Amino acid sequence: MSDSQNASRRSLYTTRRDFLKTTSSMTALMATGNYAFARGSDRIRVGLIGCGGRGTGAAVDCASAAEGVEVVALGDVFKDRAEGCRNALKEQLKERCKVTDDHVFVGLDAYKKVIQSDVNLVILATPPGFRPLHFRAAVEAGKHVFMEKPIAVDAPGVRSVLESGEIATRKGLGVVAGTQRRHQFEYVETIKRIHDGAIGEIVAAQAYWNQGPLWAYERQPGQSDVEWQLRNWPYFTWLSGDHYVEQHIHNLDVINWVMQTHPVRAYGTGGRQVRVEPLYGHIYDHFAVEFEYPNGVLTWSMARQQDNTDARVSERVVGTKGVANPGGSISGPNRYRYDGPRPNPYVQEHTDLIASIRAGKPLNETKQVAESTLTAIMGRMSAYTGKIVTWEEAFNSREKLMPDELSFGPMPVPPVAMPGRTRLV
Repeated sequence: MSDSQNASRRSLYTTRRDFLKTTSSMTALMATGNYAFARGSDRIRVGLIGCGGRGTGAAVDCASAAEGVEVVALGDVFKDRAEGCRNALKEQLKERCKVTDDHVFVGLDAYKKVIQSDVNLVILATPPGFRPLHFRAAVEAGKHVFMEKPIAVDAPGVRSVLESGEIATRKGLGVVAGTQRRHQFEYVETIKRIHDGAIGEIVAAQAYWNQGPLWAYERQPGQSDVEWQLRNWPYFTWLSGDHYVEQHIHNLDVINWVMQTHPVRAYGTGGRQVRVEPLYGHIYDHFAVEFEYPNGVLTWSMARQQDNTDARVSERVVGTKGVANPGGSISGPNRYRYDGPRPNPYVQEHTDLIASIRAGKPLNETKQVAESTLTAIMGRMSAYTGKIVTWEEAFNSREKLMPDELSFGPMPVPPVAMPGRTRLV
């Protein structure tokens, strides 16, 4: 391994170690009851951008994560979703939902209005294609950010997010991503042991997200292309990046975390053989990708959304001294099984963000989630084209899926990618 690769691994490990120290100290502080959560600037005023199911859930998780947190503004492209979200938050959060009529914003510019309102933390939960634009606007306005994964659908978006993450660092802003396994106690404790050598030298890994079908939204009479695609967003790469990017990023993020770096190349395949109707846009329904890491270790990755198939959502890491399930167990001479507390990781990620902000040591997870997003994009690029794709090719790609300007109207659906015909850009 080169000196630069070693330096990168040490840097990532140090970041993780510091995060664990901050989280542990803040957890202890909160447990004593000696922290005045709601005093002055400690009150967290949350604005939600993207009011679908995940956004609504994230707002509930955030408001449940600590005292002194309240949701005060909502923004969505569609009025029915914004109003539906407010009703759900009022029911679930009671007095912690303080969204008034004049703080429910609707339209393609709703994100600007949420950011400009009296909020100090913004949740970004729109379809991922919007994430780079919304993240840049939030950090430039000086807001702390919780953003759902993935953080982009293409390389230009990843590069933009990395630049925004640097702005957040300079401004002392907290940024946490929705890769909740990074905050799940079972994963934190098990991966710490892997890094400490419990399974010896890592020689192979596997990552899976195989499941049945996902929801889909039937096009309604009179809807424009853009409105239908926005409501049916998982099936269009400009919005979701394909399910390999939108969903399998969780497992790929775990492997990057274990390896303490990102892969150097991808060699993938995939296709669309079950979900072939126009309802399912133009994405694939199955992928298989081999990733090579800097030390020559190969990771086998598989993702599938097909009915009547066996499900598997997991990671596995093989070492010279044992095998680990990063989610809680190790076999071999250093046998281990996690048996500690299991707080909800979807809440814990918000707890950790808020604690870090209040401690004056804001977490910034931009780099790690950007690298995991690009890992998934690299795998998709390889599967779509049938070519081996290097990290440099993926990072420097000029392929831009998200339109520069968006309005309700025509949006032709691109053809399904064909390996050997679809070209790298």
